[in-house]
Amino acid sequence: MPGAQAPVVVITGAAGGIGSALSRRYAGSGALVALVDRVEHGVAALAEELHDAGANVSHHVADISDEHQVEALFDDVDARWGQVDVVINNAAFADEDSLTDTTPERWDAQVDTALRGPYLCARSVLPGMCDRGSGVILNISSVNAMLYVGNEAYSAAKAGLDSLTRSIAVRYGPKGVRAVGIGAATVVTPGAWDARIARDPEILDRVTRWYPAGRLGRPDDVAALAMFLTSPQAGWITGTTVMLDGGLTAGNPILAADILSEFHP
Repeated sequence: MPGAQAPVVVITGAAGGIGSALSRRYAGSGALVALVDRVEHGVAALAEELHDAGANVSHHVADISDEHQVEALFDDVDARWGQVDVVINNAAFADEDSLTDTTPERWDAQVDTALRGPYLCARSVLPGMCDRGSGVILNISSVNAMLYVGNEAYSAAKAGLDSLTRSIAVRYGPKGVRAVGIGAATVVTPGAWDARIARDPEILDRVTRWYPAGRLGRPDDVAALAMFLTSPQAGWITGTTVMLDGGLTAGNPILAADILSEFHP
């Protein structure tokens, strides 16, 4: 409709590797984008970059696991743009400690960011979305919700996030709200793998062998799928987590080769 406002999109963890790809993609599409991160300098620099490119963005510093900070965040967004059309719950982090090595405090920190935060964000926007009869909540999940690949606290949180996606979709779907997830596998983001590569220069090559697609994920893979899932073209997709995993959860090519070699020596 002529004169209609562009969609208002809130992205958490906006300054990270996947978050910045999401932010650039939505800002470039003409959306009004609220960039949210815990770290001021990273999100401010991203906002400046996008503003200089002509995008309409704002940046907000908030710990999404904190109820009061989340309330203040969405008050700010509402004051600026009047509504929220899309929330992308992207913020998360994972420790490398095992289940027995991690502390309760580190466990809580990971679960609070990856699960409590999306709950608080959804809780803040759902009343307005229901009143308008439209809105999308997109949760960036992980194959860790389905497969054991370490990172126990993060994995448990992502499994809970998939359940939250289903719950929101079923309870609030009749009011016009969609909830959908992206189950991402290994996505190589700037800086995130530097320490591991320094310890083991062959790590990415070894990990790649497990993927039928023959490559690891890129942040733009997530951003492209997110754009589709939050668009009207995906209007009948809700209550599910779409796997974006290069075929990882479809099967294991190394295992398959070993099994088949017994039948085809």
